[in-house]
Amino acid sequence: MTNKIGIPISPALSNVENPAGNSSNNSGFLKKRLVFISCLSVTVAMAISVIAKILIYLINLVTNISFYGSFEFGFHSPANNHLGIWVAVIPAIGGVLVGIMAFYGSKAIRGHGIPEAMEQILVNDSNIKPSITFLKPISSAIAIGTGGPFGAEGPIIATGGALGSTLGQLFKITANERKIILASGATAGMSAIFGTPIAAVFLAIELLLFEFSPKSILPVALACITGAAGHHLLFESGPVFPMPDLVTPSNLALGIYSFMGIIIGFLSLGITKIVYIIEDYFEELPIHWMWWPAIGGLAVGIIGIFAPHTLGVGYDNITGLLSGKWPLTLICSLLFLKFLSWAIALGSGTSGGTLAPLLTMGGAAGALTGTLVLILFPNSGVNIPMSALIGMSAMFAGASRAYLTSITFALEATMQSHALLPLLGACTAAYMVSFFLMENTIMTEKIARRGIFTPDSFEPDLLQKMHVSQVISDEGTIINVNSTIADVRSWVNTNNIHDNYFIMVNNDGEFSGTLKLTDIYSNELDPESALVGMLKKEVNASVNNTDTLRYAMETMSKTEVEVLPVLSATDHKVIGILSYRDIISAFKIDADKTQSPYVKISLKRQRMKMLVRGRKTVTVDHDTK
Repeated sequence: MTNKIGIPISPALSNVENPAGNSSNNSGFLKKRLVFISCLSVTVAMAISVIAKILIYLINLVTNISFYGSFEFGFHSPANNHLGIWVAVIPAIGGVLVGIMAFYGSKAIRGHGIPEAMEQILVNDSNIKPSITFLKPISSAIAIGTGGPFGAEGPIIATGGALGSTLGQLFKITANERKIILASGATAGMSAIFGTPIAAVFLAIELLLFEFSPKSILPVALACITGAAGHHLLFESGPVFPMPDLVTPSNLALGIYSFMGIIIGFLSLGITKIVYIIEDYFEELPIHWMWWPAIGGLAVGIIGIFAPHTLGVGYDNITGLLSGKWPLTLICSLLFLKFLSWAIALGSGTSGGTLAPLLTMGGAAGALTGTLVLILFPNSGVNIPMSALIGMSAMFAGASRAYLTSITFALEATMQSHALLPLLGACTAAYMVSFFLMENTIMTEKIARRGIFTPDSFEPDLLQKMHVSQVISDEGTIINVNSTIADVRSWVNTNNIHDNYFIMVNNDGEFSGTLKLTDIYSNELDPESALVGMLKKEVNASVNNTDTLRYAMETMSKTEVEVLPVLSATDHKVIGILSYRDIISAFKIDADKTQSPYVKISLKRQRMKMLVRGRKTVTVDHDTK
């Protein structure tokens, strides 16, 4: 455009005011915001670490009161109770209390935490009621403490997310920044419970953030590190699930472990389907949903009579499975009866988590499969602890499709580096089965039924990686502000101009604003004497050809304009005009690249027409007609 027009642009044009600042200044502003959001995230992480410890104390207290009649905060497994058949009543009482809290407090306390957090991120600008911050841990402590077959991780994730959202609502921040703080609080809670900061970061990426960028990862990572520090300070410093040291498996054993992942993958599909089938049956009950947790609790209690190890959090069950020394009868009860108890309770809408039950069932399935392999192939090199470990990880990978989270969690929670290859093979197999055969996961099925789409891929921001110069045309229309309206009308009609917007310049070639094509025809001025400069729209913003499309779009949004003049980054001359249509064309370019590597990408460009004073091309002068 510059070589066709050759209009010198005054230095004043290079200093056009822009509320968003230029690219470099905007970058500095974003970095300051990143520091601020990181500080808020760390603050939430410190608070949620303390809340995690309080939640564990509350669960232990309710458990000890319910099953042993003692006011203690130490851990005692409900499996060792001596209540006999009366144990069936306790989870039902817990269900009644949770139902009352949900009805009179907030219905949002129902469920297992992560889907609810995902829903608020996707449809509610990450706004969660502040009351969830204390209602969720209390209701979960009651549900789990009275025998509910859940883990503490789901409630603490929901609580951390609510705390982060609440803090975000107190400050003047964007919805995206609030999402980051929500994810930071949620994953910091997981890190505080298990001491697995890397897995928590991956959980944020795969299930909460749906993006990977410095502005989101850095606050979340700092929060997860803070949560891990809280775990070591308030809980213990060793692996949360200790197990015998593992050795590097042979190629044969590695292949068998990978095949186990396929089996666990199919099992995760069945588990997910049955959970939501049970939930559908509860939806058809002719009684109010407030009483559903009580019904689910009664089923949990009845199962607990015959299989007491199915009651409560069950982290000790996971450790027992990983030891490789538990009898087959106990392993089978954890696989089938734990699943039945958990599926009914979760389907009833009570408050609890999914991670610990999935790990328990997966560990049991892996241990059982490993036992069968050893019976059939004694020299295969397979061992029970490794089988249990890959079983629990593959179950979570298949049910949630949190692929990287599943692998890193197993490694961090056990500190067994030799399990990396078997975990990679098994989780990949389970993930493939889930991806090809299941439309939604145990985390997304509930919100998908409400018509909420959950992203399943994480790609670079297209507008961030493309520059203005890649989409603007080097041809356009420039009008001199001293041309009359009648002359411009005649010139537009004669030259068959279809541009919707024109760049306005004065006699010195200085940028003066923009003009809409419709304004030339829809005005009350005398077209023979009035100048088009009287119709111009002032634009106090511009972009350089080297700026990203993301920056250009944000500038358009903040200044509420539909077009922007594009300046050369070297000499600050006008070289084009950028519109929303040009930005949209970026997606066409990307689509063409994605569809086929043989598609030749070309943008349809309109020929530059120049309507300025004193040029050799077609010019309309105010002084002569």
